[in-house]
Amino acid sequence: MIDPRHVALLAGTALVTLATPAFAQDTAPVPTTATPRAATPAADTGEDVVVTARFRNESLQSVPIAITAVSGQSLAERQLNTVENIAATIPAVGFRSGASNKDRTIFIRGVGTITTSPGVEPSVSTVLDGVVLTRPGQSTLDLGEVERIEVLRGPQGTLFGKNASAGVVNIVTRNPTDEFRMFGEAGVTSDEEYRIKAGISGAIVPGKVQALIGGLYDDFKGNVRNVTRNDDVNGYRRYGARGKLVITPSDALKFTIIGDYLNSRDTTPTSVYASTSRTAYPTGTVTNSPDLAAALTASGIGANASNRRTNNDTITDVRDENYGGSFTGDLTLGDYHLTSITGWRQWLNTQRQDYDSVAALSTAFPSGQDTGRVNTKQFSEELRLTSPKGGLIDYVLGAYYLHATTDETYQRTLTSLAAGGARSTTTGVANYGITNDNFALFGEANVNFTPRFRGIAGYRSTWDSLDFYHVRTSSADPLNTGAAALDRPGVRAYHNASDGLDRRGDSYRLGLQYDIGDHAQTYFTYSRGYKGPAYNVYFNMRSLNATTPLDEVPLSPETSNSYEVGLKGSTADRALSYSLAAFTTNFDGYQASFNDVVAGAQVSRLINAGSVRSRGAEADVTLRPTKGLTLDISAAYTDATVRNFLCPPGAPTSCNIDGQPLPYAPKIKLYENAAYRFALSDTLALELQSDVTFSSKVQYALAQTPSTVQPAYAIWNASVALLSDQSGWQLRAYVKNLTNTSYSSFLTAGTFAGTVRFVPRDDQRYAGLLLRKDF
Repeated sequence: MIDPRHVALLAGTALVTLATPAFAQDTAPVPTTATPRAATPAADTGEDVVVTARFRNESLQSVPIAITAVSGQSLAERQLNTVENIAATIPAVGFRSGASNKDRTIFIRGVGTITTSPGVEPSVSTVLDGVVLTRPGQSTLDLGEVERIEVLRGPQGTLFGKNASAGVVNIVTRNPTDEFRMFGEAGVTSDEEYRIKAGISGAIVPGKVQALIGGLYDDFKGNVRNVTRNDDVNGYRRYGARGKLVITPSDALKFTIIGDYLNSRDTTPTSVYASTSRTAYPTGTVTNSPDLAAALTASGIGANASNRRTNNDTITDVRDENYGGSFTGDLTLGDYHLTSITGWRQWLNTQRQDYDSVAALSTAFPSGQDTGRVNTKQFSEELRLTSPKGGLIDYVLGAYYLHATTDETYQRTLTSLAAGGARSTTTGVANYGITNDNFALFGEANVNFTPRFRGIAGYRSTWDSLDFYHVRTSSADPLNTGAAALDRPGVRAYHNASDGLDRRGDSYRLGLQYDIGDHAQTYFTYSRGYKGPAYNVYFNMRSLNATTPLDEVPLSPETSNSYEVGLKGSTADRALSYSLAAFTTNFDGYQASFNDVVAGAQVSRLINAGSVRSRGAEADVTLRPTKGLTLDISAAYTDATVRNFLCPPGAPTSCNIDGQPLPYAPKIKLYENAAYRFALSDTLALELQSDVTFSSKVQYALAQTPSTVQPAYAIWNASVALLSDQSGWQLRAYVKNLTNTSYSSFLTAGTFAGTVRFVPRDDQRYAGLLLRKDF
């Protein structure tokens, strides 16, 4: 029998070989970028924003999807350089912090991936210039020079695939120009962050071959003090480059070749203690740790909600290399467009963490060091046929193939001290990995009943082939108890297994859209999302029953059913633009990690947690009451809760969390940005800008522990800039967190006791200067 995945791969290779792809015109798909003019609208003129959410150039206001688009110019001016930064400015988006990129992930409408296992797909898909990134950690890269970012809210599996059951973050990088251009950007902050970004663009062969190459360097020493090693941590150093080549042999044919590389080192600590106690759910019982309190006091550290001091006695850092390339093309066949996107990426992650999180070895806490390495590779091929607009039906049809592998090695070394002073050391090593082959056929169409009224129908059929292996060894005997058991699971020859499965799933969308006059439209959609099956594969993998080594039964797929109604529009002069949406989404087979305690240490159990629901309303409003003044107001009310949690066998009764909120899902989140630009002379302008983010309280743990709740907070930023449009430069002075408000981007239980916090970049007030010049 012929494997359809091989057919798609061969077809894609043939298409590329025959030199068929590129970009199209206004109604064609634009897999990597739109035109620079459309992507960077002028705020004072109300110029429309063009997005490619449905693989065509379309007006943001005409797309029947709840979507936010942020221009690269706006990102640079507000120094929003990562997806984590952007999450603060889009109320429906959340971000899970972590010690390593592989622990970080994006949430939309309260739903995301809560696990570090390579056997689990992300719920929010990140797409970089048309290439889907398979691992959540790949999306935490520095954005560099981008044209815009589009955030699509709600299930988008019809066009974007199985890892878009909660939404999509579509990153579109800057396109080269035919004219010779250069740009340079330099920034410095009062707490010693230094950032440089520069690039050059122009024609190699005018009208036929354009190229762009840009690079960045960013260095921040950190805003947490490690008192034991006497240095600053929670910082980063990043450098990288991106190149893009656009070749246009004829009016009907284009090729785009992109390559990028990013190297980063983060020093995020895992032991900034917010408290030396834990509060149990649902009893509210508080468990204090005198031993932890004594260890912190001895280091001069006070555990509190704004603590920025830690006492790691070993180096804790993460080193990443994230790179890849793509070959994109589009062939115009009359009024039709045939698109091919071939992508390859690799992500290398190496981390070192202080497992015990205290400075000195004691009888209360063993000393531990974790080291891990991740190697992820992926190859993908996507083919799309796009019909012209107009007539009764217009559509996009396509096929997709992905081959991805992730190999990980993780080692934990624990040294325990007995009452008599005797030391014992246990070392556990896990080697594990996942191979995933994914093939899909998809299509989405508009049925134009009248020029103003249309139906929407889309479908995607997905085939998954998933294999895993896991080998775990340890120097400890499996029958040991006490301190040595803290390394479990991970005893000698504890686990040596491999398995595989094949599954098929469906995603689809149905809807109606009606244009209310020339400047408004309303829509209603029903979407079914699908996220493929998963395996419980990571370092301290345990069975669902704590008395057995491992339950090798895979997790079932996660599915979602979503209903959304929306209204978008503007006044004729675009002095007012608005986008309103209300939604309800039910997820079944919700895949998540649930924390438990074994022999006094934290253990994660990856499970099908049951069913959850996210429902709410969102509003995005832009006002331009007078020339030069722009007010952006965004709000989200999200009621994301557990409907029916399936407690794993042997789990405590405290896992009954029905009706409780999902983590990373504040009920209310607001964002306001105001900018006023006015002329000082014929060549010079002044811009005043201010933005405020508000979040209601956030629960960071699915286990609902009261000590992992971040209270409500607001962050206020402001800037003033001198600009010269004629000479292409601007000088901007800004202040982040004007009110010096401290908050935690993540709260979790400490390894053995207490509650630790992750400290965000803007946890305290700082100022900066940014100089930008376009030549």
